[in-house]
Amino acid sequence: MSLRSTTSKSRKRLATGLVAGLAVLALTACTSNSDGDDNGNNDANAPAAAPAGANDETGDTVVIGFSAPAADHGWMGSITASAKKEAAKYDDIELRVAEGTNDVAVQISQVETFINDKVDAIVLLPFDGAAMTPVALKAMAAGIPVINVDREFNDPNAARVTVLGDNYGMGVSAGEYVCENAGGDKGAIVAEIAGIDSLPLTQDRSQGFKDALSECGLDVDNRVAADFTVEGGSDAAEQLLQAAPKIDFLWNHDDDQGVGVLAAIENAGRDEFAMIGGAGSKNAMEAIQAGDGVLKATVIYPSTQAADGIRLARLLVQGKAMADMVEVEVPRVVQLYAPVVTADNVDQYIDTAFES
Repeated sequence: MSLRSTTSKSRKRLATGLVAGLAVLALTACTSNSDGDDNGNNDANAPAAAPAGANDETGDTVVIGFSAPAADHGWMGSITASAKKEAAKYDDIELRVAEGTNDVAVQISQVETFINDKVDAIVLLPFDGAAMTPVALKAMAAGIPVINVDREFNDPNAARVTVLGDNYGMGVSAGEYVCENAGGDKGAIVAEIAGIDSLPLTQDRSQGFKDALSECGLDVDNRVAADFTVEGGSDAAEQLLQAAPKIDFLWNHDDDQGVGVLAAIENAGRDEFAMIGGAGSKNAMEAIQAGDGVLKATVIYPSTQAADGIRLARLLVQGKAMADMVEVEVPRVVQLYAPVVTADNVDQYIDTAFES
């Protein structure tokens, strides 16, 4: 069995199949499609029109409430920006965006407001999936479909649709890259800079990496954890580099913390290894394009998940299905792919990358 067919612990809770992800663009945002300006299509910053097709033809207006954590790093900022931009493509979407917050009580209050306002659907990236589960169940009970993005609820009944990245698959992709480039050298020294170890997503990424490496007889020789911040990445990298005088491959879970990781590597004067990033920031892809540093690849964790959630919310409320599927209902779970970006294919991904 392929490692990619292995499901992570968090997704075992969902008794539904996985389907291929939707393709969406994610760049800068408009606050709502209802905030049009006099420049119309002459505005260089105006969002691209939705593609032609039955699903994209204007229908009844759909009011969507959107809530996500504070944009305290590039990936999360792109989540909200992507959702806004996607909604702005459609004349029949009214998007109501709650202010980003890392306070669970505030986010619960935001969802309560959406319920009281009787919005048609809620797209929600929870700061804490377990803590947000009861209010999501309340929305579902009120007949408001919830589209759960990225961080899962602990009850599958709390969402009509769940849109996920593939954390386990990220680890697999990074590990397979190492195996391929190690060229059969079972003595290659592999290091890992993880995110926050207490998070299931970090555990899934590390498990996928470990499992993929085992397929070619390698393991993780040195591992430290950071916290998804630039400062945390720098501190973790300094610790790792001091503990490991020689490294052949280094996987860093997150490109935002990777800014600090790369700074620490440069300060240490280390360049004997190939580094693989995680999430797929524009900064990382530009470094890969330049080809003059240790960063040789990054593994995508799409920041377009909420944009997918916006599209799916619209389809649900308007009684439509996914156009390329025979199934007449929107699926319960959509899991997005975790491809590896290298110098050979970076042009394919950089336009939808987020800024660290």
